[in-house]
Amino acid sequence: MLAGKLYVATGEELAADARRAAEWMDRYNASIARTQRDHAALLRELLAEVGEGAYVRPPFHCDYGYNIRLGKGVFLNFNCVILDVVAVTIGDGTQIGPGVQILTADHPRDPAQRRAGLELGRPVRIGANVWIGAGAIILPGVKVGDDAIVGAGAVVTRDVPPGATVVGNPARERQK
Repeated sequence: MLAGKLYVATGEELAADARRAAEWMDRYNASIARTQRDHAALLRELLAEVGEGAYVRPPFHCDYGYNIRLGKGVFLNFNCVILDVVAVTIGDGTQIGPGVQILTADHPRDPAQRRAGLELGRPVRIGANVWIGAGAIILPGVKVGDDAIVGAGAVVTRDVPPGATVVGNPARERQK
């Protein structure tokens, strides 16, 4: 799974990891009235990296948590979902609106492989000082460059260059 190769998402180890994340989400999502400092301590229990000043407003949902890296000053608003079967890296100072989905989980295009229950993951990398608007969806394997803007509701199916603004479904660069 972590190597980005086809795998079957069953088995005791993955089930235990998913259960651990679910139990953590129960606690985290019930902590809405707690301080940002309390939230940071909770985030460090599950996520791979939490930069200074990073803040995730509950509710928040993820698959495993241990594949998520948040840079310094990252902000995720309410109801963000990160499917982290492989690495998700979010750079310093990035701001993510409510209801954003960041998805690394993917499925084979071959129907026989899907019937066999095979899955794969493709990492997502979001640069520094990026703004992602409410309800945007970042699909598996996408890289969003530093200083980019992803418009609200955009469905990002391909890489976004540094400094670009993309909008729509599928997301396309808006000309200045």
